Amino acid sequence: MIYSHVNIALYATIIGGCLDITKLKLFCALASSLHFGRAANACHVSPSTLSRNIKQLEDDLGVSLFERDNRSVALTHEGQSYLNFAKAVLQQWEAYQESLIAQADQLHGQLSIYCSVTASYSFLYDILTEFRVKHPGIAIKLHTGDPAQSIERVQAGYEDIAIAAKPEKLPTGISFKPIAHSSLVFICAKDHQEWKDANWNNIPIIIPEEGLPRERLNLWFNEQGIKPNIYAEVKGNEAIVSMVSLGFGVGVLPKIVVDNSPLANQVETFARQPDLGPYSMGICVMEKRLKSPILAAFWAQLAN
Repeated sequence: MIYSHVNIALYATIIGGCLDITKLKLFCALASSLHFGRAANACHVSPSTLSRNIKQLEDDLGVSLFERDNRSVALTHEGQSYLNFAKAVLQQWEAYQESLIAQADQLHGQLSIYCSVTASYSFLYDILTEFRVKHPGIAIKLHTGDPAQSIERVQAGYEDIAIAAKPEKLPTGISFKPIAHSSLVFICAKDHQEWKDANWNNIPIIIPEEGLPRERLNLWFNEQGIKPNIYAEVKGNEAIVSMVSLGFGVGVLPKIVVDNSPLANQVETFARQPDLGPYSMGICVMEKRLKSPILAAFWAQLAN
């Protein structure tokens, strides 16, 4: 799409003739946190300023975007619909600004990245070193968390790109570029092989709450007719290594996580290793976001 004053004017017409980027950003911040205090702090405004802008936006639109009382804030049906629209407008606005800057032969702006803690020190240095040299005007905003949420955060518009495990089937509209491959391994605490001859139904298992390793493990259990003894379900692979190192059970996670963990010397490969299939990690992005000059530059570098 060509970003021009015509496009921006069209969006202005759609939302009532008054395109206020500040109000849209405040609205999206509140829709994300559902807390006036946190949203105000994130946007560097006072809660009263945030409340006043949201009220003006609701008056302009003629609908209530939030249901709020003294204890909670929630999006209305109209608010959820408007959130999807507001995110699209902000993405178009950012891309339009970036296209103007790109004409000056140097990109400026921000690139938001989401990944696990392990991925941040395993891959990001190599990926970003050359990019930062070529594009010093681009600020990197890094968020770390559960890798199982990576693609969802990109789809929701919270992040520009994410490092994620490739699912069995990529969601519509997502582009994926692999950067590493790893097997899924079973680990136990160092010198803790007492379950090596036990029935799988009796071995305490520590697994992630969601994500590709969990899906693969569930499939294997079903195929083998195993009713697993799940000791704990945790968020994040690093937490699995921690619990396994303390001797609570056998964990399942990508080998690359174990190899890069600060607790690698406290765990070891479990004697029994079912084959759960390949595990591919890579960069994911919404295809439509590749129209952004910043994302296009980042994506092009990955091809080199």
